[in-house]
Amino acid sequence: MIAIIDYGMGNLRSVQKAFEYVGCEAVITQDPQVILNASHVVLPGVGAFGDAIRNLERAGLIDGIYRVVQDGRPFLGICLGLQLLFERSYEGGAFKGLALLPGEVKRLPEELNIKIPHMGWNELKYRANPIFEGLDDPCFVYFVHSYYVEPRVSEHVIGTTFYGMDITVAVNKDNIYGLQFHPEKSGVEGLKMLRNFARLK
Repeated sequence: MIAIIDYGMGNLRSVQKAFEYVGCEAVITQDPQVILNASHVVLPGVGAFGDAIRNLERAGLIDGIYRVVQDGRPFLGICLGLQLLFERSYEGGAFKGLALLPGEVKRLPEELNIKIPHMGWNELKYRANPIFEGLDDPCFVYFVHSYYVEPRVSEHVIGTTFYGMDITVAVNKDNIYGLQFHPEKSGVEGLKMLRNFARLK
């Protein structure tokens, strides 16, 4: 069973429906025990980093996230959920993240003369990884974001896109995965990624 963490941010039902479409049981939950009992856990999210961390703290969900990761169960952060995996963000101030991965979250540079937020389809340039098995090349995915991650360990980067500059949009360290784009809104290719994630052991 896949647990989708509900901390009051993001279109959780669309993520759940995407998993159900590929034949996976997925529940939306705020219950730490349900999360701890799940085989796979997803941290989605849309909105501000600081609000997200506060909501996770208030809901008492952070310890459960650490336990799931420490147990080695597959864990996926989507969009804001990816950004929360890192050490800190500078969105509206300076906020500490979950620090599961080394690096920071920064605003897309306006001096690049790009539209912010980055909204729409971009090519995903990816390297071999189980979550990308069977993807087309080229592969296009759907983004909605104004901030991006700067990982401090290049080996954790498994996917990039070009939007005025090369941006990290997919990461993996052991059982931790993160996607800046929305696989649940990325058509057939996004569904392949969710199916691949659900098959991880």
